[in-house]
Amino acid sequence: MAQVTLKAATGRQLGSRASRRLRREGQVPAVVYGRGTDPRHVAVDHHDLTVAFHSAAGFNVLINLEVDDAVGIPTLVRVIDRHPYRTEFRHVDFVQVSLTEKVQAEVTLHFIGNPPGVREGGILSPIKNTVEIEALPTEIPAFIEVDVSHLNINDDLRVRDLAVQAGVVVLDDPDDLLVTVTTPAAEVEEAPEAEEGEEGAEAAEGDGEDSDAE
Repeated sequence: MAQVTLKAATGRQLGSRASRRLRREGQVPAVVYGRGTDPRHVAVDHHDLTVAFHSAAGFNVLINLEVDDAVGIPTLVRVIDRHPYRTEFRHVDFVQVSLTEKVQAEVTLHFIGNPPGVREGGILSPIKNTVEIEALPTEIPAFIEVDVSHLNINDDLRVRDLAVQAGVVVLDDPDDLLVTVTTPAAEVEEAPEAEEGEEGAEAAEGDGEDSDAE
């Protein structure tokens, strides 16, 4: 798993006005907590944080956070507050972790392959794009590949079908659907309405005959 080093500074003022000022200066308000320590309010450089997230691990990158130039603290990002329409991080929560204790993380699924069912006109429909896993911080995969190259129409893959590396445990329900290949809706055969109408007419005619007999 990718690891990066990121510098953080303590002593920032709290409150929305102070946070806005930090953002104008190219800093991101953040907090560090976990492992029995008191939360520490820090600020990190927005550019450096963006670069960290562009590693192979994405948002699951293991960040050695150097608080006030002290020895790096191993952390994972747990909460990210992003601007609704700008490429801007507004606030980040870092949780301190132990490199020898397993943690939980959300990992993206990458679907690979060209299913024969799609070549025959079916539709590949991903149901899940991520799964929850448990692993050591250094063994969290950047993503999990899901090979769909063998799926025919009406085939599916479930969580239990995932192939993950040693040391990684998937926590989602094994029966949860991951992806299906379905028949296009336009091709689903429906019962002709005309036939139903004809049956109704025949029934009505039968009723009429009985009525006349009486």
